[in-house]
Amino acid sequence: SDMDLFKTLCRLGSELVSLHLMKSPELDNLITEFKGEGDNVVAAIGKNSYKDGKLSINKTQYFEGIPEEVYNFHIGGYQVCQKWLKDRKGRELSEEEIEHYQKIVVAINETIKIMKGIDEVIEGHGGWPVR
Repeated sequence: SDMDLFKTLCRLGSELVSLHLMKSPELDNLITEFKGEGDNVVAAIGKNSYKDGKLSINKTQYFEGIPEEVYNFHIGGYQVCQKWLKDRKGRELSEEEIEHYQKIVVAINETIKIMKGIDEVIEGHGGWPVR
């Protein structure tokens, strides 16, 4: 019933699809850095692994620059940033996997922004349209 709202939501939805399929050019704008010397092997990831934007994968290596809101983001009951690493416990991360993880962080960060934008657009149109 509101064509302008519909078109705007379509555009925002398309951006989300592109991010979630890992095809968005926005994913190349990494917001994290992988730091430290070591073997890139993922140790136990737990509650104490993340602090002040820094997520440790072992005693000497970590991702730096992960926003707290991104780290705490859940999809389907899973904390994505934590689950991805937990699934690789005991494995050595390749350079490609490290970059992929950094792109996941970007995708979640952008998803959060778009979700807020969707809420603002709907509110700006007087709420969800009723037939």
